[in-house]
Amino acid sequence: MSDTDVAAWATLLRVHAALVPVLDRELQAACALPLTWYDVLLELNYAPDCRLSMGELGQKAVVSRTRVSRVVDALAAAGLVTRESNPDDRRSAYATLTDAGRERFRAAAPIYLDGIRRHFTDRMTAGESRTIAGALAKVLAAVPPGGAVPPGGAVPPAVTG
Repeated sequence: MSDTDVAAWATLLRVHAALVPVLDRELQAACALPLTWYDVLLELNYAPDCRLSMGELGQKAVVSRTRVSRVVDALAAAGLVTRESNPDDRRSAYATLTDAGRERFRAAAPIYLDGIRRHFTDRMTAGESRTIAGALAKVLAAVPPGGAVPPGGAVPPAVTG
């Protein structure tokens, strides 16, 4: 592994650690919506029928799978989503975006997108942005379903090649 490889990884982590709190503060100040809530509302907004099982939401949302349930409970208490039992499997549930949730998401979207532009993409060229998006998409595509490490801890060939 080269120094450049380690630097790329370290920089990715630092950028994430630096910008997530900034975007969170801006969303909360502008529309009283934490970034974790926005993330869940975003996934539900683009899901078929604005509805996902809790398992699907845990896979798609950026918040941890264990935390997504607490976020959905808070969103439900605020009237932004509903939580419904799965009639076919009582152990699972669905989260569905409400009209109020869709309105809050749409009101927050310009703040979120402007923050991404000001704090992230304005700092690079369009070509650099495309390169970063493409490279990170390759890495993400190589992550096993559920993010599980393969048996024996082996790294899939797509990650190393």
